[in-house]
Amino acid sequence: MSTKAEMIRQEDEAWARFETVVESLSEEQALEPGYYPDDGWSVKDLVAHIGSWMAEASNMLERIRFGTYAPDTRDTDDLNKQFYEANRDLPLDVVRAECQSARVRILQEWDALAEITTEAAEWFEESAAKHCVEHQARLEEWATELLARGPAPVDEGKPSPDTGGGPSG
Repeated sequence: MSTKAEMIRQEDEAWARFETVVESLSEEQALEPGYYPDDGWSVKDLVAHIGSWMAEASNMLERIRFGTYAPDTRDTDDLNKQFYEANRDLPLDVVRAECQSARVRILQEWDALAEITTEAAEWFEESAAKHCVEHQARLEEWATELLARGPAPVDEGKPSPDTGGGPSG
């Protein structure tokens, strides 16, 4: 088993790659369905998914730390659906903030553990570094497609963002 420091380094590297791609997209691109075309997922939905699992893992790590942990028998697909439904109508900035917060919390809970149990290592790895890596290839592929299209065309009937549509001065 890796040490806590090695696992944090792996998480940090995976997160940096993930976040770099997410940050490369405009809000419109991040909201466009197509990450999972059959399910209508956008990059925003992916960020919510990652954040939800980090938050869930944080709770489990806290239980491990306090000696109240019991193995989780809930169905992963059902949880994924619940997480999607809970986040789908939230704005991108809220989803990103919640994901960042969940990441901070999982790192805090990981750091607070006196020892690494098998369960703790599994929750941390599977919900953080490995989870980001698992989604990275598709994220990069979808982002490349979105970025290759360039910015969305400006609707001639709407004021451009730089003028605000109002009187100048």
